[in-house]
Amino acid sequence: MLHKNLSKTDNLYHTILTLETLDEAKKFFRDLLTEKEITELSNRWETVIMLNKNIPYSTIEKKTGLSSTTIARISKWLTNGKGGYKLALNKMSCNF
Repeated sequence: MLHKNLSKTDNLYHTILTLETLDEAKKFFRDLLTEKEITELSNRWETVIMLNKNIPYSTIEKKTGLSSTTIARISKWLTNGKGGYKLALNKMSCNF
């Protein structure tokens, strides 16, 4: 259900929060995004995980295909962003 008093972006965030299973998330994001966009987001998240493990940029570039500029920007957001990456890393139950 759309919340009339929220921005389009906040409505999207609220919608994502309603998803309860991995299967639901896969279906929603596949309908929302192209395969290429999903891969790009996945590579960015993998970069966050690797940066958090202090893996060198060159290794991250090879594994993800992201440019060193993109990796540097993600690193900057990891250390000086809004705290979203760190929040998500801390909430993950698996061991990075």
